[in-house]
Amino acid sequence: MSVTVPRDLRTGRTIWLDRRLPHIPKSQLGRSASCDVLVIGAGISGSIIAEALSDAGLQVALVDRRGPLQGSTAASTALLQYEIDTPLSVLGERIGRDRAERLWRRSRLAVDALRQRTRVLGIDANQATRDSLYLSGNVLDAAGLEAETLARKRAGFEVTFLKPPAVFETYGIKGRSAIVGRDNYMADPRLLAAGYLNAAISRGARLYAPVEVTDISASHSGVVVSTSDGPEIKARHLVFATGYEMPKGVPRKGNKIISTWAISTKPQPRNIWPTGSIIWEASDPYLYIRTTPEGHVICGGEDAEIADAEERDALNDEKTQALVRKLGGLLPMIDPTATHSWSGSFGDSKTGTPTIGPVPRMPNCYAAMGYGGNGITFSMMAGQMLRGMISGVGDADSDLVSFTRRF
Repeated sequence: MSVTVPRDLRTGRTIWLDRRLPHIPKSQLGRSASCDVLVIGAGISGSIIAEALSDAGLQVALVDRRGPLQGSTAASTALLQYEIDTPLSVLGERIGRDRAERLWRRSRLAVDALRQRTRVLGIDANQATRDSLYLSGNVLDAAGLEAETLARKRAGFEVTFLKPPAVFETYGIKGRSAIVGRDNYMADPRLLAAGYLNAAISRGARLYAPVEVTDISASHSGVVVSTSDGPEIKARHLVFATGYEMPKGVPRKGNKIISTWAISTKPQPRNIWPTGSIIWEASDPYLYIRTTPEGHVICGGEDAEIADAEERDALNDEKTQALVRKLGGLLPMIDPTATHSWSGSFGDSKTGTPTIGPVPRMPNCYAAMGYGGNGITFSMMAGQMLRGMISGVGDADSDLVSFTRRF
């Protein structure tokens, strides 16, 4: 029996699968092993966390039930934004303005750190820096966006509010107000994860796959992990980086699994809107749109509170058609015809914020979970925070995402 709930994480073919990955060294777990930190999960989150921990001088091992980057990572649309799903003005009403501002600022730092770290490591993941355009919708109308603009400026963010005429003149989108955010990021999520994973491996991290973890015995002296093949792994610390396959016995902290859908188009660089900004809506569910450097348009959304894979997949054709229709309606200069379409499991929470830190009643065990719409941004946040926690330095913002917080 597995320590996580197995899940069919995605269906369809994503645009990222058309690109070959670099070689990622892995091996079978032929005999018992030991390490400072064992990371369960070798997707984008586990890769970033392993890189951060190995950079801190810790001996790291990773295990994955499938293999590296075989789960949700390939389904990500990789819009790496600092803007959290819950608007700052709304989040401030729910958890207090000071804590909401700290969360948003830390998210901003995570995007900047991801860009900087990726450059330092020399990773080529087809990445690019882009501004974001946040359109009025059923969560925030024009007046709500103006209030959100003021909330962001108060917190120190460089943003601009645009009225509908300016949005149409600059972006060709009719009848919508918007907030322009600065210097977000986008990348190929598989290439990004492979780069971080290989950086960790180059420092001595070991990747064992496929390995099914069946039991965890955690004590104040360390952690012993049992596997389906027999060999054990002993570690001083353990990190759950299992994405949307929830670890058993770990509090969910309001996190739940829903479903999302995405499409991508043929390359059409001449049709891309000016600035090529990431576009998303102040709506529930919201539409989100990005480009690739080659001019593909990637569009996602149509989220639904469906956890079952069969129920999710039964809607694939309907949701694909809806995304094509909405993309063409919002951006008439684009050919919205889908060349790729896919669906996947997705995390959601009441505040759109992650849970990172020590797992209650499991000594020396940590988790990084509940990523929501800011998955890779929060993965970098988790890598930074867990590096501080496990190495003993601590982290100034760990209280915002801990299992003991009240939201």
